[in-house]
Amino acid sequence: MPADLLRRPKGTAPTVPVAPPRRRTRVFALIEARWAAAALALFLLALPLQLAGVSAWLWAPLYALTYLTGGWEPAREGLRALGARTLDVDLLMIVAALGAAAIGQVRDGALLVVIFATSGALEALATARTQDAVHSLLDLAPATATRAGADGREETVPTADLAVGDTVLIRPGERVGADGRVVAGASEVDQATITGEPLPVAKGIGDEVFAGTLNGTGALRVRVERDASDSVIARIVAMVAEASGTKAPTHLFIEKVEQRYSLGMVAATLAVFAVPTALGADLADSLTRAMTFMIVASPCAVVLATMPPLLSAIATAGRHGVLVKSAVVMERLGQVDTVALDKTGTLTEGTPRVTAVRPLDGSGLTDDGLLTLAAAAEHPSEHPLARAVVEAARARRLHLPAAEEFTSAPGVGVTATVDGRTIAVGAPARPSDGTNDDAAALAGELAGAVENAGHTAVVVRRDGVPVGVLGLADRPRPEAAAAVAALAALTGRTPILLTGDNSRAAARLAAETGIAADDVHAGLLPEDKVRAVRRLAADGRTVLLVGDGVNDAPALAAAHSGIAMGRVGSDLALETADAVVVRDELTAVPAVLALSRAAHRLVVQNLVIAGTFICALVAWDLTGELPLPLGVLGHEGSTVLVGLNGLRLLRDAAWHRAAGPGEPS
Repeated sequence: MPADLLRRPKGTAPTVPVAPPRRRTRVFALIEARWAAAALALFLLALPLQLAGVSAWLWAPLYALTYLTGGWEPAREGLRALGARTLDVDLLMIVAALGAAAIGQVRDGALLVVIFATSGALEALATARTQDAVHSLLDLAPATATRAGADGREETVPTADLAVGDTVLIRPGERVGADGRVVAGASEVDQATITGEPLPVAKGIGDEVFAGTLNGTGALRVRVERDASDSVIARIVAMVAEASGTKAPTHLFIEKVEQRYSLGMVAATLAVFAVPTALGADLADSLTRAMTFMIVASPCAVVLATMPPLLSAIATAGRHGVLVKSAVVMERLGQVDTVALDKTGTLTEGTPRVTAVRPLDGSGLTDDGLLTLAAAAEHPSEHPLARAVVEAARARRLHLPAAEEFTSAPGVGVTATVDGRTIAVGAPARPSDGTNDDAAALAGELAGAVENAGHTAVVVRRDGVPVGVLGLADRPRPEAAAAVAALAALTGRTPILLTGDNSRAAARLAAETGIAADDVHAGLLPEDKVRAVRRLAADGRTVLLVGDGVNDAPALAAAHSGIAMGRVGSDLALETADAVVVRDELTAVPAVLALSRAAHRLVVQNLVIAGTFICALVAWDLTGELPLPLGVLGHEGSTVLVGLNGLRLLRDAAWHRAAGPGEPS
């Protein structure tokens, strides 16, 4: 069995890996956040004064400052867009707010400005936090490395100064400073940040190692094969930035028609005023009719048709442990028709468990006896597999005798004296080991069967003679199979498994969770996952990726939508993903997809309601004489109606329906 990662000689201090400092932009470091906060504060000062009936000289200036602080930047961006011959939503919102003030609705206009400014600040914060996470990823690689010269001398140099062909010394517990190949030594390296593998990987002469991965108990000499700018960890940073920057811009459904509708409404309002006036109509009557038309034809109800259902869905998902980062994301989730799942930490728990206890015939041991010997020998170790063996023994409430003369060897296993017998727990014997007696042959057969089933096999030896085999594996989440089935029912396709783990472990998990063998892609590096996602997209599929690790971040950014598992997820994955499952409940993924589809159905209902009111009121205004107060009442009534309809998703029943079996796609 591989040696533990943290084992140390007696009398030395423990080696504790130091986490890289986390970069995190403060909210009020952003100018957008400061202006939005100022606008909100001014609005909250003005509102109670107005409601209390005090003089307008006290609250009107506060509202004016609200317009100024919250609206100057959107107005500037909108005018820039107008200069480029585009009617931007920023300018439309400011015009709508000023229009509300012009007809006496100063408070409503100020509230619109505050909401719009706050939305812009949240978008700026999300962008800044994503950039923080990308830059923090570079901190995984150490700043310095120990370079060994041809004359045997060692010097500490910045990792950026390492050149291809240099030899670096990686001591126990250190992070690897550069991509390269082992030329001397043996150890185990935790490379979950790169490949997502749940267990450290044994490394010996000729094996490749990656910058930013964590060395175990052995010392390694590594020949540098890539410049720092071309390392795998640097390429992950580049891929996240590229995928985030090149992903096609997405907009809410209503924004797709907003530009043409707004231009048409402006043109129609001018026509309603100009044509009757040119034909000799009274100027005041024409102006009143045009103002009424502008109010009843304004897209307030249409815009509100979209946001309440999506925001209600976001709030409901949040109460049930899913953080959806924006309304655009909530809408996109409902469009997904293909789901790609990571393995370790997503479909599985991310920690190994004992799955098989097989004593050999003639050993005189029961299952509990074999597990007791193995756990006693492994007890001093802190390796993940060792902890799994000890936890399995404790779960059976087995008494573990004391272990003496404990030793471990990287890539080989551990040895200890238990009750006067030498117990060794380690990797199965290789054919070249020369152990071809009956017990060794039987142990080899058992170990082969365990490994072929996708488990990690370790052999327990007593006084040099094999007495049994243990199987260990990363256990699927209890709800994994149900989540896979629900996703398949929603999308019409079985989810796809994308993993950096080995093919046997991936095939075993796929069989246990209901994923088709043809949909399993194993042994993938981060760039391979990105290519797989892009191939699916090129085939016309709308892809959702669900992952948790640094190695998943580029694919999360490249996919149409990305969801990260919150408890085990890396900072980069959490910031890159569009949504986060805070409680790591995998069944929440199909539930939030179904909730998004329910929100879309409400959006369509609201658009029908809003369109019906607008058409009826406009027709009345153009063919008859629609009183202005009645036009305002009809307009506001339709706005309230679609708003209340959208709030239906705030009820817990909406989530339970989405999470329940048999939800139609």
